[in-house]
Amino acid sequence: MSQYSGKIIFYEGKCFTGRKLEVCGSCSSFQDRGFLNRVNSICVQSGAWVCFDHPDFRGQQYVLEHGEYPDFYRWNGRSDHLGSCRPVGMHGEHYRIKIFEGSHFSGPSLELTEDCSFLQGQGWDKTCINALKVYGDGAWVLYEEPNYRGRMYVVERGEFSSFNAWQARSASVQSIRRVINYF
Repeated sequence: MSQYSGKIIFYEGKCFTGRKLEVCGSCSSFQDRGFLNRVNSICVQSGAWVCFDHPDFRGQQYVLEHGEYPDFYRWNGRSDHLGSCRPVGMHGEHYRIKIFEGSHFSGPSLELTEDCSFLQGQGWDKTCINALKVYGDGAWVLYEEPNYRGRMYVVERGEFSSFNAWQARSASVQSIRRVINYF
């Protein structure tokens, strides 16, 4: 599969109204493109995206896949402010992630190839994940709450020796799902 960046459209108003910003690749600052940080609705026409509430890919992360989001509650937003976005690096369809209790890939571990709405239901009796390895071609979203709720963190192919390496505020992760890329 080719690495196509996709297309996402941000709207200032709810239900796809008001000024809009079309993006077809990484955008480190909406303001630099003449668009204020106020975003109330989003249309993801293709690709999978990670949006940040601050410029320069910083702050709270929101993962958006193909579809329409008529208000910020639909993408689990806590406010109508976004400052930057980038496509999620997708290289194929092979998904595999291994999580570790300890930093630097130490302690008990668990490997997943499918979505997991509640890690404790899969036998992971730990309260946190301190390191992880993403194998294969896919990307994953880690959530701080069960059933894919709460603060999210996107991780792509690579090794992350501590939770700070994937920009997490804490090592608490309760659910994990694959990012599906639609074109």
